[in-house]
Amino acid sequence: MASMEENFPRGGIQKKPTEGKAPNTKLERDNLFDVHHEEKSQKRKRSQKDQGKQKKFKADNTAAAKESFVNIEPLMIEALCEGMLLLGCIKEVSDYELVISLPNGLSGFVPVTQISDAYSKLLSKQVAQGELLEDLNSLVDMYSPGTLVRCIVTTIEKSADGRRSIKLSIDPKKVNNGLNASALASGMLLSGFVSSVEDHGYLIDIGVSGTNAFLPRQKAQNYIKTVKRGSDLKIGQNLDCVVVEVKNEGRVVLLSIDRSEVASSLATERQNWSLSNLLPGLVVKARVQKVTPLGVKLSFLSYFTGIVDFMHMDSEKSTSYSPGQVVKACILSINPTSKVVRLTLRQAFLHPGGSPNQVSNDRIGAVVEESTVKAFYKQFGAIFELDDGTLAFARLKHLSKTRKSFKPGAFKAGCKHKCRIIDYISYTLPENWCRVRACNPAGKKLILTLKKSLVQSKLPVLSNYEDAKPGLITHGFVVCAREFGCIVKFYNDVKGLVPKNELSSEPISSPDKVFHEGQVVKVMVLKCEPQQERLLLSFRLSSKPALEDKKECTPKKKQEMVDVKVLKKKDNGLEVSVLEDEGNVIASIPTVHLSDFVATCKLLWHCLQEGDVLPRVMCLSDNGERIILSRKSAVISAVQEEQVVRSFSEIQPGMLLTGYVRNVMPFGVFVEFPFGVTGLAPKSMSDKFVTDTKDHFVVGQTVIAKVMSIDEEKQRVLLNLKVSECSSGDSAAESFALLSQYFKEMKEIRNLLRRRGESSMAQALCELVPGKELQLVVQDVKEDGSALFGGSCVTGLTVTATRYHLGGQDKKIIPGGKTKALVLHVDALTSKVYVSLREELLKRRAKQRLTENSQHYAVVQHIAEEFAIVSLEAGHLAAIPIASHFNDTFRFDSEKLKVGQTISATLKVVKENDHGVLLAVQGSAKKNVFVRVRNESETALEEVVAAVKHSLSLGDVVTGTVKSVKPTHVTVAIDDKLTGSIHASRILDEVPIGSFPTFTLKAGQKVTARVVGGRDVNTHRYLPITHPHFTQSIPELSIRPREGFFPPRSHVVFSGYVLSSQYNILKDWLEVEVAPDIRGRVPHLLLSLNTKVLKHPEKSFKNGQAISATVTGTDVTETNLCLSLTGIQSLEQDTVTVGMVKKVTQRIGLTIALPGGKTGKVSIFHLSDTYTEDPLGDFKVGKIVRCYILSNENGKIQLSLRQSRLNPKSKSKVEDVEITCIKDVKKGQLVRGYVKSVTSSGVFFGLSPSLLGRILFQNVSPYFVQKHSLYEKYLPEGKLLTAKVLSVNGKEKHIELSLLPEDTGMSSILPESLGLPRYDAEEEKRETDDREKKEQVKTKVKAKRRIRNSESEHAYSRIQCLLFPSPPFSLFQLKKQTKKEKELEKQQKEKELCKLEAALMDPSRQPQSADDFDRLVLSSPNSSILWLQYMAFHLQATEIEKARAVAERALKTISFREEQEKLNVWVALLNLENMYGTEEALMKVFERAVQYNEPLKVFQHLCDIYANSEKYKQAEELYHTMLRRFRQEKSVWLKYASFLLKQGQTEATHRLLERALKALPTKEHVDVISRFAQLEFRFGDPEHAKALFESTLSSYPKRTDIWSIYIDIMIKHGSQKEVRDIFERVVHLSLAPKKMKFLFKRYLDYEKKFGTTESVLAVKRAALEYVETKTSLADI
Repeated sequence: MASMEENFPRGGIQKKPTEGKAPNTKLERDNLFDVHHEEKSQKRKRSQKDQGKQKKFKADNTAAAKESFVNIEPLMIEALCEGMLLLGCIKEVSDYELVISLPNGLSGFVPVTQISDAYSKLLSKQVAQGELLEDLNSLVDMYSPGTLVRCIVTTIEKSADGRRSIKLSIDPKKVNNGLNASALASGMLLSGFVSSVEDHGYLIDIGVSGTNAFLPRQKAQNYIKTVKRGSDLKIGQNLDCVVVEVKNEGRVVLLSIDRSEVASSLATERQNWSLSNLLPGLVVKARVQKVTPLGVKLSFLSYFTGIVDFMHMDSEKSTSYSPGQVVKACILSINPTSKVVRLTLRQAFLHPGGSPNQVSNDRIGAVVEESTVKAFYKQFGAIFELDDGTLAFARLKHLSKTRKSFKPGAFKAGCKHKCRIIDYISYTLPENWCRVRACNPAGKKLILTLKKSLVQSKLPVLSNYEDAKPGLITHGFVVCAREFGCIVKFYNDVKGLVPKNELSSEPISSPDKVFHEGQVVKVMVLKCEPQQERLLLSFRLSSKPALEDKKECTPKKKQEMVDVKVLKKKDNGLEVSVLEDEGNVIASIPTVHLSDFVATCKLLWHCLQEGDVLPRVMCLSDNGERIILSRKSAVISAVQEEQVVRSFSEIQPGMLLTGYVRNVMPFGVFVEFPFGVTGLAPKSMSDKFVTDTKDHFVVGQTVIAKVMSIDEEKQRVLLNLKVSECSSGDSAAESFALLSQYFKEMKEIRNLLRRRGESSMAQALCELVPGKELQLVVQDVKEDGSALFGGSCVTGLTVTATRYHLGGQDKKIIPGGKTKALVLHVDALTSKVYVSLREELLKRRAKQRLTENSQHYAVVQHIAEEFAIVSLEAGHLAAIPIASHFNDTFRFDSEKLKVGQTISATLKVVKENDHGVLLAVQGSAKKNVFVRVRNESETALEEVVAAVKHSLSLGDVVTGTVKSVKPTHVTVAIDDKLTGSIHASRILDEVPIGSFPTFTLKAGQKVTARVVGGRDVNTHRYLPITHPHFTQSIPELSIRPREGFFPPRSHVVFSGYVLSSQYNILKDWLEVEVAPDIRGRVPHLLLSLNTKVLKHPEKSFKNGQAISATVTGTDVTETNLCLSLTGIQSLEQDTVTVGMVKKVTQRIGLTIALPGGKTGKVSIFHLSDTYTEDPLGDFKVGKIVRCYILSNENGKIQLSLRQSRLNPKSKSKVEDVEITCIKDVKKGQLVRGYVKSVTSSGVFFGLSPSLLGRILFQNVSPYFVQKHSLYEKYLPEGKLLTAKVLSVNGKEKHIELSLLPEDTGMSSILPESLGLPRYDAEEEKRETDDREKKEQVKTKVKAKRRIRNSESEHAYSRIQCLLFPSPPFSLFQLKKQTKKEKELEKQQKEKELCKLEAALMDPSRQPQSADDFDRLVLSSPNSSILWLQYMAFHLQATEIEKARAVAERALKTISFREEQEKLNVWVALLNLENMYGTEEALMKVFERAVQYNEPLKVFQHLCDIYANSEKYKQAEELYHTMLRRFRQEKSVWLKYASFLLKQGQTEATHRLLERALKALPTKEHVDVISRFAQLEFRFGDPEHAKALFESTLSSYPKRTDIWSIYIDIMIKHGSQKEVRDIFERVVHLSLAPKKMKFLFKRYLDYEKKFGTTESVLAVKRAALEYVETKTSLADI
């Protein structure tokens, strides 16, 4: 209950401050006076944010109670939040604001409008009158620097440059917001403001509602004389007031501001301070709880805890604090979110009303020659003692120029340094010069810099773009670091870009992690365009001085082979020294250059240590400052064999070059070769379909690239990485070469570990090889069936066997048992050993003699990253490569090897190597060929001939002849070779709506036109006039008299031209061209308000026709306009619109797609004015309907299709009147509706979407029924019935109905043929019983009456009232009864008693009292159904607390083994709190439920509860929490997607799918996409769902399960044409015969059900052709 402790602290419980975490030190900033913005790293901020959000739901907060570790740090700006109370000191005063100095070097400002209400009123009055008021004093007259004030944070704003601005308020209504009149007590120290000056004193505003505070003049005289600011107090003046007396329960308070009384005030327990009204500035007596190096932890006011950081320790007693010591402390801040209270022990703050000692203004800026270090804190900075004894603080980043040059040893206690005083904090500063960075004469501002690197720079100053000549080297500072590179700023606001490829000679994937804002850098100018103010820079300097610490070291020649020694291991590689130069030359080997194999790179880096020697390393690059080496054997071989290019001029198309991946971008892969040549392989780089380039290649990976083309002008190389293009054709030889090289490098690593021999675990790794048998002990068996083992031979290693490799012995495997196992693979990087217990592997058999290149059947036993272990029939283990080529890095799931799979292997090495396995290669496999299909839009101008080079430019007038006329454009022959195009929008100025502009021109007609643009020959896209290929483009012409077009804005009406020749049925929209380069789309429902037009839009809109449309926005890609032909649809209540049936939900209603992408719901009660047995039979998906909007609230739209709503003037007959509320139902009325459900309480009957009625079983039929299942058979859900209203309870909204024939006039629901007894027949039978039997029954009844207790009598009477309601009162009952009448009445009563006894003994009888339920739960304590019924019983009587008690009792009673039963009760309790409790109570129950149940299930149930109760905001927040906590759970993503789609948030669902694919493993992607597509079909956009299926199947065409799902959904939702098209595609795939048989059978079944005889025969013929083709191939 950590959250309870933080919100409601109690004595003895120590609250751990959430702020007390050590910050991640940020990179060094060379900024001398950066005192207000010391931000923590982004990573830490994010983790704090996430922790704060999850805290609400996290159940296991036991860590919060651990007090063994206390971490205290100074207050940082990240810890500030809105509503935080702080004690501040006025630093500057101006006419419009107060600048406040806050604790630990922070500062904020108080606007003039945040002083007090009285002062704000005077300001408003002065503004309104336009003249100065005498009562209004300026801030300068009332406030002086050095005054302590209480303030509250109102906002924290972040500027464009990243700096944060803290806005404060000293208004007492905000500062004292936690106080109320009843909480006021004498002795309290409050802050107040003078609101009015009276004759005998002053009215003080202390911000407490309902309280009038008065300050007598005699209590103020001492203060007025001391302050010397006039003879009277001023309105708006801030005062520290002590409460002297409280009258009338806090409505009147007398105050005093006497300096002695204020200074001696002390907050005590008697004043009843709480965490909600605690104020900064209060002085308290505190007790030291714990002392740490960074501060102390205190307890005060009995049950409060707080922290004091080292900045606020008393300097004279900082080393003498001990636990239990009592001290005086002043409260500095209270954080309302984290509940952290900060205090100070400094003497200046322990006397309220005083001012802290400040550095005088004349000393600020002074240089102190000698300052002594008093203390050093490695994470924050150092405290110095100045020459006059004053203490000062210097932050860590200002103790040295750079982090590397910082030496902690120089700041030990007693060391002396030179520093400069700049404010209340001191910094070491060796120089006191500054340089002007920019000048703003208009604003009268000089922007200076104190960065030492800039001030002392000897390089040229760059202050304008004209001086930026190529090759110039100068200093600048980084202002922005993003993915594209860095922006560097110079003097006078001159800025330039350093692109990503110029950041370093080594690839940098994340510049923002390497460079930081404010970092001083040295750059070289590459290119400058002064007019456009464009500057291109580089960090790769052409001439750099030699390193200072390298003496006479000559740079290494590129591609020279050297031996190196490891000096230091870094995160991204190794720092080594070249042995040939006696260790004087320092170089680096990036991790990715340690090997050709990614896995080996990581392992070798892990195994190497300082002092290890690496032989034969190649020098890859040497720029004079940094030498890059490489151990990639493929790259080294290519250089030695001269299969490289040394410059761009040597590159020729068709060359095969060995290189390595430099960068991976979404559009392709950049490959770098030795000698620095770089090329680009576009996204179509692979033989397989590329969805994400990062799935195919990683940075540093070795590849072989084929040169496709070169651009000499731009020095660009286009590459191809397809295996089919880059391999030699002998895949077996290439794959074997890779495998051999891999094991060769693994041997070197194993020898390295053997030579070292320093740990037993390393030795064990060297001794273990595949095929070795081990004696192991079972340690644990996991839930997935795998087992963990241990043993003396595997000490320190993790030994595991999968369920498959337990060989069916998983039931025999128990912890502690001994077994024999065979080693399959040893992963040295993770120290993991994979073993097998399968008998066929452990069985010793004579191994046959093997020959090279012999083929064998092999079974895959284990799959590693680079190879797979297989077992041969002869009993050998062999290794086969997974990749056949360096570029073969991606394979679909269907292509991946699987454990247990049988394959064909060809042996290459028949002797076991040091790794215990043979070497083999896999048999050949067919390769999938993917053919890219051209997009329709790419063939829009196919008839245009290839363009030739021309000299036309924008605005030129040309004359030509019309060559051809198309609906949307006209082709014009300018001369014999040059051809241009005129778009339909470039022909007429005034276009009649419905006309065809292009048809005004005829073929052969002479036209004079103006050049308005150009299109690319291949892509047909518009090119800018500055494009280098513009002179080779197809000229775009215009013959409009007034040329000019401005792109439309939102809600602008304009003319457009239909692009396609017919309506796009697949996309369900009308495609429109507004201009040649501007396209738009009109959704189906925005084409017209006429349903006839919407049913057949292709008939109303022709290709090239002019239309008038309204812009409603842009699509997601922002490449197309969203248009409407019906204007802007508001979808307001009580309006009529058109829609399309999107989904038909049986027994519920319709989902209608509305204009603007919205969706609405239609209940079955609003489909027609006359109810029918099959109300949804006339509706199919895609039907166009007119809808009446009933309501539009919270994004949920309710619709009606009733004619009485759509056309009220028609006065058509309304057979079933619309029922909107319970008032529309009258007793005795006959109503029609649909059966909702049959439960043990009766039959529930739907009368309207929101109104249900109940029919008791005795009112359903005149027949006596024992089995309720009979009712379910004859009263199915959705059955249309007529019922009579028996009673209406308006308060409880209960309606009782009857289906009895005598009430409704209809026939009985249950037919007579069932032979059921009638209620009246039972009575007649009882009357004919024997009298003796009657006497026996009578005696039995009397005996039962004697033993019946009061509770059963009560239940008995309740059942009697329910089953036999008393007849109406009759006057005839007053007459005296005869003897015969009395006898008959007696017999009647006996019959009724017998019937009641039978009802009580009926096992299906429902309990009627709490005692009945108690008896039931005693007999079945683990039945959650009984407990839930018990809760429902109390809830019906509105006894909420009793229902809660029953739930808590159930949770204690149900056995802990019955997890599902307990979960049912938890869910019921959550529902109860959601409906009747508060949000806080619900959260408490939720936290408990998460502790005692599986968290994911509890989260999902609470989401359902929120969604069902229409609390969509809370549900969405909970889903966001689930996505962070259970991001690897596929069900969470799917459930959230279903929630979003039900809310109509289709775009959010599309974004969610992208996030899901990034978070979930790759193997789950296909299933997730399929499930998302199915949800889209059910609740979202069917067209998008089709697109998802099509995209998935294009990547995984052999997934028959996805095809099957797609076919099922399309049969249900699509047209027959679409279904047949899918079947035709499927049956022409190249799949296994078994799968093809399944697909042909499905196709045949479909045609038999929906097709004709001819279509059935066509399917049979196709199947026969497939069989014949397979047979002929087999014969060949």
